[in-house]
Amino acid sequence: MTILIPVLGDQLSHGLASLRDVAPDDAVVLMMEVADETTYVRHHQRKIALVLSAMRHFADELRAKGWTVDYVRLDAKGNTGSFGGEVARAAKRHRATAIRVVEPGEWRVKEAMEGWQTETGLPVDILPDDRFICSTLEFQTWAQARNELTMEFFYRDMRRKTGLLMTADGKPEGGQWNLDKENRAPPKRGLNYPEPMRFTPDDVTDEVMALVATRFDTHFGRLEGFALPVTATQARRALAHFVRTALPDFGTYQDAMVTGQDWLYHSWLSPALNLGLLTAIEVAQAAADAYEAGDVPLNAAEGFIRQVIGWREYVRGYYWLEMPEVAEANALKATRALPELYWTGDTDMLCLSEAVRNTRDHGYAHHIQRLMVLGNFAMLAGVDPRHVSDWFLVVYVDAYEWVELPNVIGMSQHADAGRLATKPYAGGGAYINRMSDHCGTCRYDVKKKVGPDACPFNALYWHFLSRHERRFRRNRRMVQMYANWDRMKPDVRDAYLASADAFLATLEDAAPGWAR
Repeated sequence: MTILIPVLGDQLSHGLASLRDVAPDDAVVLMMEVADETTYVRHHQRKIALVLSAMRHFADELRAKGWTVDYVRLDAKGNTGSFGGEVARAAKRHRATAIRVVEPGEWRVKEAMEGWQTETGLPVDILPDDRFICSTLEFQTWAQARNELTMEFFYRDMRRKTGLLMTADGKPEGGQWNLDKENRAPPKRGLNYPEPMRFTPDDVTDEVMALVATRFDTHFGRLEGFALPVTATQARRALAHFVRTALPDFGTYQDAMVTGQDWLYHSWLSPALNLGLLTAIEVAQAAADAYEAGDVPLNAAEGFIRQVIGWREYVRGYYWLEMPEVAEANALKATRALPELYWTGDTDMLCLSEAVRNTRDHGYAHHIQRLMVLGNFAMLAGVDPRHVSDWFLVVYVDAYEWVELPNVIGMSQHADAGRLATKPYAGGGAYINRMSDHCGTCRYDVKKKVGPDACPFNALYWHFLSRHERRFRRNRRMVQMYANWDRMKPDVRDAYLASADAFLATLEDAAPGWAR
């Protein structure tokens, strides 16, 4: 009897459910580099390099543990280019009697996986992915018991479930569940921002990078300078480095943006986490342990843990609850094509050009750049949310559809009509000026409201509120915004709308076919 155990590229965990309770002598682990996964969108070069390198390292680690690993390389003769084709070939090659696999992270892969039994004629056991704290079934049960979804309440349940930052009597450490109000400080001059730990590529990674440079050289992004962790050992070193050097100030300055500073106090652990080199619970536990040891303040530990066991788990549950319909959601009926500046960074708006530069160079931008600069601009400009979602999936090294799509469609673009977030995350130039140093050297004047020299965010913000007034006027979280709009004289309102229209007319569409 031979059990075939396919392990996907984002399942690189030695504790994976499919690898448990099976003797290595009775199984063959199948790992597949397939063209479908590298090109279903034109992924950033660094993402392809990261995934392939991490997969090859993981295969070597499994072999060292006594597993038989059938590893199909991207350039292998006869590679079918798809998971289903390679599973069918391997099942025949090894005379497998059954297939045992952990559920995938993406809807399209699950649909394909559910056809493997027909393709191979073998029983396929699809196991839950218990690397997450909240199972999809648990989230579905939680959601069905509520009239509306609220991440804060879900997060509290995850704190209770894990015991992280909880007192012995079941209360939140410090008496408050959420310290977000303490985590919005603008950047101070002279701060010393630590960089994430860098790892020199070894021979395996060098070989992968050569492949990517040859085969995917037309894809977005820069490959040079690749230094991400590609093994669990490296990822744990990167985690320890972050906790020691950056986590103490992460909470206070997590929303800040600084020109030329690409990392600030952010961890850049999400690529390793989303690959499976780290688990959510070990990452969150490291932050909690640092707080208990007195090495980091509570606002830093709580803010970080909330992102890991709160928001990350919440969007995964939401993804599986709302797919596939949410992928096409467009409640605001936005139809503008993605502007070319998202690829080139060719804009006088410094906040946007900096975010695109960082994205191109590293496949990275932190959450405020993604939400309140790149996402905010796209929503205010009326860009088709599917264009925005596809772009995010292409350009970020840590982007997988289960985490990227809810964040873009639901939170960033409000395209799901408020199912995920109760109000649109819209903001004008004042927010960016408060949370960054960009406006001081930008060609546009953030203090000017209208005209060719005014920050475009100012007029775009009011243009957005005006054209969606029927939808948002009664939103309790937007009452004050519309009260401000009502107090404006008609000529002032008209000037905002005209200024926004003039700016929008200058936007150039991205070339067709950029994503797929």
